[in-house]
Amino acid sequence: MMPIAINRKLAGALALSLGLTLGACGGMPSNTSLESTKQPVVERTNYTFDVSSGRGGLSIPEQQRLAAWFDAMDLRYGDRVAIDDPMVSGATREAIGKLASRHGILLSEGAPVTAGYVNPGSTRVVLTRSTASVPGCPDWTETSDMNYTNGTRPNYGCSINGNLAAMVANPEDLINGQAGTGQTVVSTGSKAIDSYRNQAPTGEGGLKQSATGGE
Repeated sequence: MMPIAINRKLAGALALSLGLTLGACGGMPSNTSLESTKQPVVERTNYTFDVSSGRGGLSIPEQQRLAAWFDAMDLRYGDRVAIDDPMVSGATREAIGKLASRHGILLSEGAPVTAGYVNPGSTRVVLTRSTASVPGCPDWTETSDMNYTNGTRPNYGCSINGNLAAMVANPEDLINGQAGTGQTVVSTGSKAIDSYRNQAPTGEGGLKQSATGGE
């Protein structure tokens, strides 16, 4: 009877070992590429502010209200400002453009669709702000030390992509980047090269005379 007991213990140990191995395989990385699954996501939010306007543009009190709203929203680089004016008044656009230019922002062409209806005599100012983040980071869901598929970990890319999303000045650049003008200004582009070439060699003036002893 003793050998039977030993065989039963051995079979139980093998079954337990197999179960642990299969359970560990379930937590192994499944991404076999070098691309991180956690990528920055850019989200846009539209903020609206209605002002009273007319053919003559904005009154002084309305300009003050709008300027205070820009200050409260901390209007900054990366934000986009557009207007929805049923009267399409050039004076109104000019007045709003001057207020936005104080924060270094130019008016965008075409306003995004917003809720509600803009009545004649009113102009809706739309501020579009984009934010970037990396959802799901950090990711420590992997529970296995085994990696039979040589896959990348779920947390792979969280650090660099998270830092990129946090530091980029304009989150929209993560989608389209900055468009070039196609023009090159030679006078400024070669300024550093000319300065390097025109610099006199350090040994051209000879060695400096210095005393080695004291009086």
